[in-house]
Amino acid sequence: MSDITVYMVVNLKINDAEKYRVYEKGFFPILKKHNGSFITFDDSPVCLEGDQPKQFDRVIMLSFPSEKDADNWWADPEYQELSKHRRAGAEITLQRVKGMAPRT
Repeated sequence: MSDITVYMVVNLKINDAEKYRVYEKGFFPILKKHNGSFITFDDSPVCLEGDQPKQFDRVIMLSFPSEKDADNWWADPEYQELSKHRRAGAEITLQRVKGMAPRT
């Protein structure tokens, strides 16, 4: 595990807004508990090259200061319990992407 910034890239399609809202309401305290930051979201991402994944309509980006923080967030029992609401209300893909080490 390294201390390089780690990004989470989420592609999301909300199928049940009410169930997903329960997830959203509890999301930020758990993210902050693991030193995570919400970077941005976009409900109309533009694909400049290749095929746009048609099943998804939102992209979300998060960051963590380390792999350990990111993995602890994901594995947190409180987060896993909360994520049941997301799973019931949305389809996602989630990718963990390592940032680049600082250049010296």
